[in-house]
Amino acid sequence: MRILQLTPGTGNYYCGSCLRDNSLVRALRARGHDVLMVPLYLPHITDEPTETNGSPVFLGGISVFLEQKYPAFRRMPDWLNRLLSAPGLLRLASGFAGMTSARDLGESAVSMLQGTESRQAGEVERLIAWLRTQPRPDVICLSNSLLGGLARRLKEEFRVPVLCTLQGEDSFLDSLPEPYRQQAWELLARRCGDIDHFVAVSHYFAGVMGRRLELAPDRVTVIHPGIGVEDFHPAATPPDPPVIGFLARMHPGKGLGTLVDAFLQLGMPGVRLRIAGAMTGHDGRFVRSLQKRLPRDVEFLPNLDLPAKRAFLRSLTVLSVPATYGEALGLYVLEAWAAGVPVVQPRNGAFPELLEQTGGGLLCAPDDPAALATALRQLLSDPAAARRMGEAGRRAVQSDFSTDAMTRKIETLLLQLTHAS
Repeated sequence: MRILQLTPGTGNYYCGSCLRDNSLVRALRARGHDVLMVPLYLPHITDEPTETNGSPVFLGGISVFLEQKYPAFRRMPDWLNRLLSAPGLLRLASGFAGMTSARDLGESAVSMLQGTESRQAGEVERLIAWLRTQPRPDVICLSNSLLGGLARRLKEEFRVPVLCTLQGEDSFLDSLPEPYRQQAWELLARRCGDIDHFVAVSHYFAGVMGRRLELAPDRVTVIHPGIGVEDFHPAATPPDPPVIGFLARMHPGKGLGTLVDAFLQLGMPGVRLRIAGAMTGHDGRFVRSLQKRLPRDVEFLPNLDLPAKRAFLRSLTVLSVPATYGEALGLYVLEAWAAGVPVVQPRNGAFPELLEQTGGGLLCAPDDPAALATALRQLLSDPAAARRMGEAGRRAVQSDFSTDAMTRKIETLLLQLTHAS
């Protein structure tokens, strides 16, 4: 089966969607499928080798911005477009993402969902022209529904089904200022009619997007993401002294401020705090404000590669990423479990679903440092229970949340789609 995977990149930090898509592409290739992975907007940044295999970046972030703001750039020559889409220049530009206003993001999001009527229609045609030089796909996979504006044009050109993953788009759309927020949601609901089927990364998120986009239940299949559990190993002995860990983007939305407040309220001398994950230049001010409030022995470990991330997880007693919004899944929870580490998570988003299925940790009230401190104290005070929860999480990842389990389910769905078309 020939599969076309379109995935936006971030340019300068790791994101869960990129990691999930990258692992899926690699696993599908290992199962004998011919998969072409194309980065959009910005280059892919992953903590393991990227599976784009030298594919150019299309709908480059600089070009998309210029075409949105200045009509003259909508007729830019191909040589200039290639220059502006050079990976090095895009990575440099991604470091200045904070300079793009909320209004600019709203305008661009609405435009990209307008499909062939968008201000970036020329960018879409450049992508189509390049894809014509590649083997024709049997099915097209979109990394998220924000790419729904591409679906109709891709189907017109290649006459194949389009599968779209739902993995956290709501938080971006809800962050847009009005009137762009409402316009984007309305356009996205219309664009969903051009998509043949959806994969949601959790039952929670299937419900959220099903309601907001009025998707019939039979158009959405829940397939949890998977990770390479064989890449992670539990520590031989528990860390002494105990260590609380955080592994996600160092950003207010991931609840790092809540965790810092909980740690300061914990009242357990000797317990350490280690903070790791993606940190962009835009996150620096927030991180520095937290460092001023914390003891000097609290460690901040930004942008770990995969070996360093494995070692980091082995150093933990418990992981907590108390996200302030409804997280669609949270790969960091699976990674902690793969290393035999229990979690303490807020009772929101997909976390109740995951912990009910696995028994891999404790839940607490969201956005409540005192409740988080109480749950952490409960777990840290009972090492035997913590060890049992970590072992339960690891067993669940091995059976239900592995890359192999995810890939087999996606493969089955793709075969059903291609045979039905």
